[in-house]
Amino acid sequence: MELRQVRCFVAVAEELHFGRAAERLLLGQPAVSQHIRRLERELGVELFDRSPRHVRLTAAGELFLPGARKILAAEEEARAAVAALAGPGEGRAGVFRLGTVTGLGPRLDRILDAYEQHAPGVRVELVSLPVKERLARLVGDRLHAAFVRAAVPDDDPELRFIPLWEEELLVALPARHPLAAGDPPALADLAGLPLRLTDRRTNPALVDLVVNACHEAGFEPVPAPAASTMHDTLAAVGAGAPTWTVVYAANAAMTSVPRVVFRRLRDRVLTLPTSLAVRRSRAVPRVLLAACRGDRT
Repeated sequence: MELRQVRCFVAVAEELHFGRAAERLLLGQPAVSQHIRRLERELGVELFDRSPRHVRLTAAGELFLPGARKILAAEEEARAAVAALAGPGEGRAGVFRLGTVTGLGPRLDRILDAYEQHAPGVRVELVSLPVKERLARLVGDRLHAAFVRAAVPDDDPELRFIPLWEEELLVALPARHPLAAGDPPALADLAGLPLRLTDRRTNPALVDLVVNACHEAGFEPVPAPAASTMHDTLAAVGAGAPTWTVVYAANAAMTSVPRVVFRRLRDRVLTLPTSLAVRRSRAVPRVLLAACRGDRT
């Protein structure tokens, strides 16, 4: 039994929704489902009653939940006790607080695996916040590093931004819509469909990229409500009147929504640069940077 499996079980048990649990854990939904299935095989019981309409704990799941919470609480207590002996640095006991962004996909697993292997005394605490709050916490020394999307200043007196990769965005369409099949659509082909986008405060770089691209294609996007989670937004795209949204390619590769199709555009590629922000007064986190770049530490 692995702690990651127990964390996934507790998240799903509390959310009673695999999509919301996956977003809470910053994992893909297939990864969460896989961890739960492995835990069930390890225990020899089914922990959840799954149906298309609901997720419920089985009797075995109800019995296991209090013990699972105690396991995570014991891990937290043990780490806190050891962390008091040393500061939160790589290779020493402590907590490394990392500001995250959506769409990290397999990269996040690679980061967590790298810390387990090369800095086992460090617990990575993932913090998901709007970008302004993320950077404010970094400047205030309440985060040790943070991912940031879009162009960033190179003359910030407090922060250093290290370029990492370009993140591609795909268009998500209802599977039943004519644009979901055949030749890839052009962006202008979507002009008649309402667009479901997150609030700009949450992700200004993504919203500005998509809206500006629509303007360049000759139309003003018609806004449609976006849900609080990616999974629920995709569920809304797949049901009711046709709408569309955008999804990071890494998330799309780990997401299966039967009523939704992910497509590249024929006439343009939508990408956002991702950087790692760190304080200039701190050393660059070696394990994190190597994991992000796919290097050997």
